[in-house]
Amino acid sequence: MCTLSTRLGPSPTESPASQHQAYLAAITAFVVLFWIVGVSVWGLPFYYDFMVQQFGWTRAQVTSGNALSKLVVGPMFGFLAGWVVDRFGPRRLMMVGILMAGAALVGLGWTSSLGMFYFFYLFNALGYVCGGPLPNQVLLTQWFDRSRGKAMGFAYLGIGIGGATVPWISHTLVQHFGWQTSLRILGLLTVIASFPLVLLVKELPKTRTTAGSVTFPSAKTAFKEASIYLLIFGSMCSIAAVSGTQQNLKLFLSLDRHFTQRDAASVLSLVLTFSIAGRLLMGWLADRFSTKYVMLLTYLLVAAGIPLLFLGTTRPILWAAAAIFGIGLGGDYMIVPLMTAEIFGIEVLGRLLGVIVIAGGIADATAPWLIGRLRDATGSYYESCFVLVGIALLGGLAALGLPGRRKSA
Repeated sequence: MCTLSTRLGPSPTESPASQHQAYLAAITAFVVLFWIVGVSVWGLPFYYDFMVQQFGWTRAQVTSGNALSKLVVGPMFGFLAGWVVDRFGPRRLMMVGILMAGAALVGLGWTSSLGMFYFFYLFNALGYVCGGPLPNQVLLTQWFDRSRGKAMGFAYLGIGIGGATVPWISHTLVQHFGWQTSLRILGLLTVIASFPLVLLVKELPKTRTTAGSVTFPSAKTAFKEASIYLLIFGSMCSIAAVSGTQQNLKLFLSLDRHFTQRDAASVLSLVLTFSIAGRLLMGWLADRFSTKYVMLLTYLLVAAGIPLLFLGTTRPILWAAAAIFGIGLGGDYMIVPLMTAEIFGIEVLGRLLGVIVIAGGIADATAPWLIGRLRDATGSYYESCFVLVGIALLGGLAALGLPGRRKSA
């Protein structure tokens, strides 16, 4: 079990009220990430093959909803969201994001046209930007210092558990209510489960900062450093490799390998189940060793798992692939904010993460669509998997260029 210890502000002692609020922040982040990322983002590819079969859409079309929405929302709202978090705190933005994510799933459950499909996918992307990793990362960075990696790992378990359970939840709901009603139910549950917790959580007062933070006077100063560009590029590469694989995996298993819905759900669930171990492992490692090398390890695991997922022909190989890729996936989104806070501190963290979210959103948007187009053009995912491996390895090279710093235990 993950134990969270906090170090709040410059004082060596902590009040029970501060400890309570820190734990509540971690629990809130866990639940919000469970629904907004684990369910609303990772759960949607489970429904792509239903759309292809019922509406006659192509693989490129169903994956382009994610692409178009992220390309529009990321550049338009990513930096703005980061500024809002730095100026007003993460809590208000999280409330808006939860409502948008819930509305997106409900809307996608009603739509039958590509135009409306794209429209509600925009809401899904807005929900991710406003209520997903960005505000939760800042909230946790405010409340945790020495155990920031473990706190982030605990909260990011929400993504892993949400992603691991949503295929089974969706499969059960689809069997009883149909796939469209299933989406509407998930949208309502997203709001009901997440919103009350965000109402209760508090933010760390602006007059208090975590001990030992590096402080950059402005975001503009940070962008004079080469490290921020290596972080952005490495994050883009890793997200592209992860998203390009994950968004196409159900299509590959169901339509190309002819897995049953139950078997396809079991593979998707297995990947996200192992991501739980990955989040705990990478969070624990990041508190003890240079975050740079933990980042490199994460990217190498992603690169190693991709060809086994697409080229493996036996169940043991597929299970091993799910384990390797899942552990890498588990640390992927979590490691970048930890690295950013370690290099630049927390005063401008929201704005820096806003820019990283924009870049990551572009990668998250284009990679699944390009992989879908490549599959439609070539008739298989053979070429696609090696493209994804190359992208992941480029991310690893970027991680090697970052400054290494051993963190105190």
